[in-house]
Amino acid sequence: MSYEVIAILMFSSMMLMLLTGQRVFGAIGFVAVAAALALWGTGSSDLPFTAAMKLMKWYPLLTLPLFIYMGYMLSESGIAGDLYRMFHVWFGGLRGGLAVGTIGLMVAISAMNGLSVAGMAIGASIALPELLRRGYDKIMVTGVIQAGSSLGILVPPSVVLVLYGMIARQPVSQLWLAGVFPGLMMAGLFILYIVVRCRFQPHLGPVLPKEDRDLPLIEKFALLRAGLLPLFIFFSMTGLFLLGYTNLTESSAVGALAATLAAIFKKRLTVKVMEETLRKTLGITCMFMWIILAALCFGAVFDGLGAVKAIEGFFVDRLGLTPWEILILMQLSYLIMGTFLDDTAMLVIVAPLYVPLVGVLGFDLIWYGVLYTITCQIAYMTPPFGYNLFLMRAMAPKEVTLIDIYRSIVPFVAVMVLGLIIVMAFPEIALWLPHHFRLAG
Repeated sequence: MSYEVIAILMFSSMMLMLLTGQRVFGAIGFVAVAAALALWGTGSSDLPFTAAMKLMKWYPLLTLPLFIYMGYMLSESGIAGDLYRMFHVWFGGLRGGLAVGTIGLMVAISAMNGLSVAGMAIGASIALPELLRRGYDKIMVTGVIQAGSSLGILVPPSVVLVLYGMIARQPVSQLWLAGVFPGLMMAGLFILYIVVRCRFQPHLGPVLPKEDRDLPLIEKFALLRAGLLPLFIFFSMTGLFLLGYTNLTESSAVGALAATLAAIFKKRLTVKVMEETLRKTLGITCMFMWIILAALCFGAVFDGLGAVKAIEGFFVDRLGLTPWEILILMQLSYLIMGTFLDDTAMLVIVAPLYVPLVGVLGFDLIWYGVLYTITCQIAYMTPPFGYNLFLMRAMAPKEVTLIDIYRSIVPFVAVMVLGLIIVMAFPEIALWLPHHFRLAG
């Protein structure tokens, strides 16, 4: 049996198991180990052990639980709610201003968390009820929260980029730097869309009543203090890292400590807050660890098969496609998979094929990591099974229907596709910072 047929059988078996509702790490790991035993016999039993040792020796992986802990501590202690109050007052006088403030809140949460789930939870529980109460169009604001929360996997410290760095063997510090400008650009495009649309359709985002925003200037500036704690946390973590005082792992520890001190300072660090934070941190961390372990096993089998060379030969020699055409096909495949898989599953399923192929085609793997992440953002919101769609359905009030949620994402997906095209056409948007700041980690 040729290795092309073996590769197809492995992928089809894995997809079949995923469609049956099996856990992602179970499906991937089982197929990898079963294929290894069938190909190389009992000698392949060392494969999962080697993968586990590689995982345990990867020092930057310590950042994963620390960043997750930091995000949940900020969410559970209510610091994110204080930040939204500040945006509420300062942007309320602009048409669509609360929606713009919500995007600002999502950028701030993304810069302190690295996951889209936390942004979605905060946006749906804090921002959405207030936006609906203020007469904002339910379809538009539902899309705002979904799009804004997706920034969590692009703006550093992105956990998704940490996982990509692990699988693609690229420095996480460079991937983080590469995500800064594309993340801010995407947020800027969202804000531009909101402002322009509310300019022509004012009923979608009405201005706040004057009595709600006409506070004395001294009180407005007092509200800015709500942004000082998140700014302190962000600088203590990312600022020290970029200045070279801490490495990747140390910066995550500093961020986790800063978030805890912030909760203590606000007198909100209760037993319940700590219990919820630790429980959620442990659950998410264990899930990611198992998925990475399964991905390493799966990738090792593919390396042994030489499947990457076969795929390269198929696209380049048989089909005669150019490198850019192959890259576009890869991105389209991510969009299709995103309709029924989450970002981590997509990465571990195709990374053994795509990442080496991208390098062979002559593309920068740091830049490709940003393209992958933006495509995941789009896939998160793509019907019928986009991850964010169902998170929103679970968290939204009853008046927001599933049809409303599907309709809400159409313009924001278009904005994201525009952002993806811009980053593809102008790679320096992602690569300028990594090229000018060479950091360890």
